[in-house]
This record gives sequence, C-alpha cells and structure tokens, in this order.
Amino acid sequence: MTIHFNNQTNEFHLQTKNVSYIFKRLENNQLGQIYYGKRLRHRDSFERLYHVSHRPNTNYEYEGNLEFSLDLIKQEYPTFGNTDFREPAFQLLQENGSRTTNFEYNTHCVYKGKKQLEGLPATYVEREEEATTLEISLLDAVINVEMKLSYSVFESLDAITRSVTFINHGNEPVNLTRVMSASVDLPDSNFEMLQLSGAWARERHMKERQLVPGIQSISSARGTSSSQHNPFLALKRPETTETHGDVYGFSLVYSGNFLAQVEVDHYDVSRVMIGINPFDFNWLLTKGESFQAPEVVMVYSNNGLNGMSQVYHKLYRTRLARGRWRDQERPILINNWEATYFQFDEQKIVEIAEQSKELGVELFVLDDGWFGKRDDDTTSLGDWFVNKRKLPNGIEGLAKKITALGLDFGLWFEPEMVSKVSELYEAHPDWVIHRPERKLSHGRNQYVLDFSRQEVVDYIYELMAKTLREAPISYVKWDMNRFMTEIGSLSLPANRQKEVAHRYILGVYQLYERLIADFPHILFESCASGGCRFDPGMLYYAPQGWTSDDTDAVERLKIQYGTSMVYPISAMGAHVSAVPNHQVGRITSLETRANVAYFGTFGYELDITKMTEKEKAQVRKQTAFYKENRGLIQTGEFYRLTSPFVVNSNETSWMVVSEDKTEALVGYYQVLADPNPGFKRLILAGLDPNYEYRINEIETTFYGDELMNAGIQLEKYLSDSFVGDFSSTIFKVTKV
Repeated sequence: MTIHFNNQTNEFHLQTKNVSYIFKRLENNQLGQIYYGKRLRHRDSFERLYHVSHRPNTNYEYEGNLEFSLDLIKQEYPTFGNTDFREPAFQLLQENGSRTTNFEYNTHCVYKGKKQLEGLPATYVEREEEATTLEISLLDAVINVEMKLSYSVFESLDAITRSVTFINHGNEPVNLTRVMSASVDLPDSNFEMLQLSGAWARERHMKERQLVPGIQSISSARGTSSSQHNPFLALKRPETTETHGDVYGFSLVYSGNFLAQVEVDHYDVSRVMIGINPFDFNWLLTKGESFQAPEVVMVYSNNGLNGMSQVYHKLYRTRLARGRWRDQERPILINNWEATYFQFDEQKIVEIAEQSKELGVELFVLDDGWFGKRDDDTTSLGDWFVNKRKLPNGIEGLAKKITALGLDFGLWFEPEMVSKVSELYEAHPDWVIHRPERKLSHGRNQYVLDFSRQEVVDYIYELMAKTLREAPISYVKWDMNRFMTEIGSLSLPANRQKEVAHRYILGVYQLYERLIADFPHILFESCASGGCRFDPGMLYYAPQGWTSDDTDAVERLKIQYGTSMVYPISAMGAHVSAVPNHQVGRITSLETRANVAYFGTFGYELDITKMTEKEKAQVRKQTAFYKENRGLIQTGEFYRLTSPFVVNSNETSWMVVSEDKTEALVGYYQVLADPNPGFKRLILAGLDPNYEYRINEIETTFYGDELMNAGIQLEKYLSDSFVGDFSSTIFKVTKV
C-alpha cells in the first residue's frame, strides 16, 4: 500500500518507494503534520513523533488545557482566526464580516488512480496502479462550506501531488480571499531557500539564501508566472550538493499570479506555502459553487538537487506533458524570426526552406508578420488572416510549397493579444482587459484580450482553427508578449473583478485544450517573450517551450542550467542563432552554439542563405549528430556536473545518460580562455560502475567507476579547436 490509515491514532501515512509523508487528526479535528522525509517503515502508531507542551505567552484552544495551541503545532492546512498567528493557507470572508473559520475532519477515502482537475492542468496516470489518491473532506459547520484536500502518491516516481477544493453548501455567499494549494510545516529552519529568478533574457537563474526568522517569498502579480520568478522553490540543507543531502521541492502547476513563501516562526519551524497569489485575488462562492485550486508537486530527495530534479524531469516528461508528441522525437526546426523579422515575402521564405532542407532541417516555422497588415509591431494582432501582399498564395499555398520540399510547416500565433490598429479592436474595443474610467497602458504596442469572456475565447478559437484546418500545419508557436495592467473585465460585476486574472488563465487553458483536442497531430511550443511563462501549467498543453529570447550560447548556459532544476531538457527550446548575437552582441563559434543547443529541442534561428559553404557543412554535421542522439537527449537522465552559478565560475558541464546506462552525451563549456591552466578533471555521473566505456573514438577504455571517481583528464581529450574564449566540446560515452 502507498497510503495507510491508522484507525486508533487517526494517522495518515503516505509512502513512495523512498519517501514518507505523515499527518494526523488532532484533538480539535483539524489536521496536524508529523513527518516528511526519507521513507519510514509503517507502524500502527507514530504517536512517539508527535508532541505538544506548554509554552508561556501562548493562546490555547481549550479552557484548562495549557498544551494544545495551534501556535505550537505543525499543521497540514492551517486556518485563520484561532490560536495560530502564522499566515494561514486560506481565508474566507463571510457575509457578517468574519474571517474566522473552523474546518473539522468529516470523512476520507482512498482510491487507485488520480482524477483530473476541472479546467486546470495537472499530472495524470495512464493506469490506475501508477498512483493512489487520498481525499479528505473537512467541514465548517457554521457556514456549511466544505474543503477537500487531495493527495496523489506516485510511488515509483517519488512524487506527491496536492490540491484543494472549496465547495459552498450554505445559503450565504462567501469570499475566498486566499487559497494556497499546499502548506508544509518543517520542524526546523536550517535550510537554504533555492529559487529560479531573473528577467527577460536572463530567466531562471539560481538564487540561494539562508532562511531567517520571518517571511521570505517569491511571487508574480503580472498575470503570468513571469520571468522574474518561476513558480517553484526548494529548501535544501546547507551541506546539500547536486548528489548528496536533503532537499524539498515545491512546484506549482499554474501559469498565472502565484506566491511561494517560507515563514520561519519563533520556534524555528519553517512553514512552506505555494499557490495563487492572494494579492488582488478574491473568488466569490455562492450557494452550490466550488473553487478548484491548482496542483502542487512536492518532491523530497536525500540524493541532492540532481535527485530532486530527476524526479521532476521524469514526472513532467511522462505524466504532465501529453499527446502524440510527448514520446515522439522532436523535429529539427528553423525559425525565420532572426533571419527576416517582419521583412519577408514568399520567395524569401521558400529560399530559406529549400536550403534548410538540404542541410538536414525537418521543420520550417514562419514567425510573426504573416497576417493582417503586419509590417512592424504596431498593428494587426487579432487579425488572424493572411497578408496576401507578402504571401499571395496564402498560408495554404506557402505551406504546400514547404511540405512539397519534404519539410513540415509551422506557424506563429499570439492569440491572447490585440493591436489597436486592427479589425478586431475596431469591432470589439470592449474585449480588452481594462478599466474604462482609466487610461490604457500598453506593452509592445499591444493589449491583452479578455479571456475571462467565453465569446472572446470562442472567436480566437474559430480564427486559429480555420487556418489550421486549411493548411498542412504540424507545429504552432504560441507567443504571449505583454503583462496585465488596469485589470478589469466589462463582463463581470464589481464583486467579481478580482477574479479576472485567474479566469483569464482558465480561458487560456481552455483554448489550448480545444485546439490540441481538435488538432492532435500539431506540436505546440509555448512562448511568452521567451521564458516569461515557462511553467508546468504550459507543459501540460505544449510539450516544449521557448526557453528564452536570449539565444546567446554563453547566456544560455545559465538559463538552461537553472531551468533544468525542475524541467526536463525535452521541454527546452534551444536554437543556434546568428552572430553577433542579436541580444548581447557576442560572437561565439558555430560549434559552441550547437554544443549548447543540443541539450534541448534543437533548431536554428538565422538566415541560412547567408552562410558560407564551410558553415553549411558544419550545419550538416550538426543536424546529423542531433538526429543520431536526440532519442538519448529527449529521454535520458540529465546530470548537472559543473555549475555556472559558482562565484567566478568559468566552466559549465552537464551530461545525459540513457536509461540502460549504455551511452551518454557530455557537454563541457569554458567561457574565457584560461592561461596556463592546471590539470583539470571532469567527474562524470550516472554511469554503471561495472560497464566498460569508450569516449568518442579514442581506443582507451574506462570503467564507469573510473569516470565517476577519477574522471576525464580534460587536457588529454580536448580537441585542437578547444582554444580561445567561448570554447566547448561534446564527449560521446558508449559502452564497449
């Protein structure tokens, strides 16, 4: 069994193959936490692990009882208004103005499998035996509101997912003003908080800080999960490394405003919470209505950060991503954006496609500028019909020419946005998220469509579906380039205006769901100014995402390294682009650009018609190499070896190992040339210690234990081309 219930002690014990999570019914019929960590053998009682005692200057629940105080007890889903003065997991504002609630245990059930979340992305099972689910019903009898806590245990994957639902059975409406998807109280604060933060073009950089008393948090209030902070945090012991030590990961499967925080109290208990950002949020629940919070995926590992990451990688790659493209090898694509920007015609596009096909590319993607009167970023978003001046044969005619070459054809959309200079805005200015009494700010000369309105979602669906039906399109790049401001919807009453941001995300999810259901053959790639909405919610609909608009190979080392903390490399769009790089102006070799981009979903973003014959020969070798190894890259286990985030770091290395340990691909990168260096070794990971391996074509062989302990003497095996700044090499490791 993966979920045990001890009747005598009212304890719940959730077990994966390596993890235990234990909590119980308290004497006040709420839920208290006992243990989360390395797997414990099941017993009939864990009472010895639970303790309460008197402390001065404390409020207590019961007259005459000077021990039972929620301020002293680790809790499972803490409430507001009683004896706990830490931030609660939720708050309900009632008609009489009260925020005090008392949800008591009502009933529970355990079943095989896992239910879908209504309208929200979530992990799933393909067979019932893959997961076991515990649902606990708690009831506040005064207001007749039910809370359902849901836990699903992926035993073989060492992951536990959590979510919560509120249902109003009462006659009076209530306002849900705060709803975290999970709360976990850990018994001490000897942790470092790891977050993935940054900005446009430098997304998901690793940041660490020691926990201190008080609240430390990350969040987004931009209408997206954002490039500023990813909806993830981890708590790691100070001594934890990539391969050793305790780490707790919390990842929110959501694409909108979020909050992730750790509160350290006066007894050094660390309360971790993650969920929808309560800032500017309220959800009105009238009689019979319910609210489903997003899912949190919790991962504990005592095998360090890489141990945690590999759980997320496998779960998200195989049981969050969906559809035909989940397991299928991804095509090598070329995107025309940095080659042409808005200035192209059919002849130029076909010329790029023809030469790309000769070099081994498999998919051509037409980016922004094909629709309406779009010659720059000031016009035509929302007018999803072809610009016949640029493409006289339409998308259908162009797509047929491309596919006749033996390439697949892909197309760019930005369905959530509208330009003021557009037929759509002229007809429906009220379809924009805005406050009519306030001025309307803009970003990139565009505005956010109100996807909280069903008619807006329906209209955009019909336009996109028409294009996808009429032309042989096998790929869609879904972009989103603006945050929300002046948040309001003309379709909602005043008491529901704080629901707009969440309703918007539900509308985005609905549009995605309809399109992937109607066009299951299409590979969707999510994008939001690069990595401004690179989150698990998007991965549920699009099995790969554009990792960053920054395509510079050196900058991508940090971006892809940090992203790999949670996300599989099969989800990371990674392209070879032109030099000088369009974002930072750096000049790197074609070899290094490819050596970085291999560790992702590989492609090109440059004008291939301007390349020299020597460069084209390199591209042929690169596409052949990727085709030979993409199965390994997409499905292998990823290991981070050398971090670019170490102070004064000049090196980065990582590797991917096949599931059967018979082959591996190692990337090694040096940013600046190192004068008269020492004798460097690269320690590998993930191999079978008893297998004999060969590196590249070198005759000398190594056993796995040598490579993982003594390592590779780098100087001996680096090629002659490994000189100068921005150098790199790839080692292919193969079992003899």
